[in-house]
Amino acid sequence: MAATKDPRPCSIADTLALVGEKYSLLVLREACLGNGRFDQLVRNIGAPRDILATRLRRLVDAGILTKKAYSERPQRFEYRPTQAGLELEPVLMTLMAWGDRHLHKDDDRPMAVEHSCGNDLDPVVTCRACGDTVRHEDLKAHPQAAGWTVAGPTAA
Repeated sequence: MAATKDPRPCSIADTLALVGEKYSLLVLREACLGNGRFDQLVRNIGAPRDILATRLRRLVDAGILTKKAYSERPQRFEYRPTQAGLELEPVLMTLMAWGDRHLHKDDDRPMAVEHSCGNDLDPVVTCRACGDTVRHEDLKAHPQAAGWTVAGPTAA
C-alpha cells in the first residue's frame, strides 16, 4: 500500500512536532524541577549547547517555556514552564512511571516523585466525567477530520 501524501490529522502528531524532538521533554523535566538555567540544563540533560539553545528557543516560541533574565552582565536567562508547559507535567510523570515499570526495577528507579499526600506518585489517567481509570478496552475513537475513519482515509 502506498504512503498517503497527507497523514492522518492528529493532535498527538501536532504535539510531538513541538515537544518530540530529542531533549525537548528533558528540558521541560528540568524546568519543572526548578532547574531552568542554561548551565544546569546542559549538565542535567547532557545535550550539546547549540542543540539545547535551539530547543529552548522553540519551546519559548511555542509558549511552553518563558525566558526571564536573572543576570544583566553577563546576560543570562532562566527558563520556566508556562501554564501550557505545566499541563505537560502529567505526561512526564506518566512516561516516568512507564519507564519505572518496564525499564527499571523498583529498587533502581532513578527518581521518585512524592505527592502532597506523602506517598510516591503513581499516576493514572482517569475520565474527568465519571472518574473511572482509563483502560484501552473502554475507549472508542471518533475521527473528526473530514475524509478519515479509524482505519484511515476514506476513498477519494
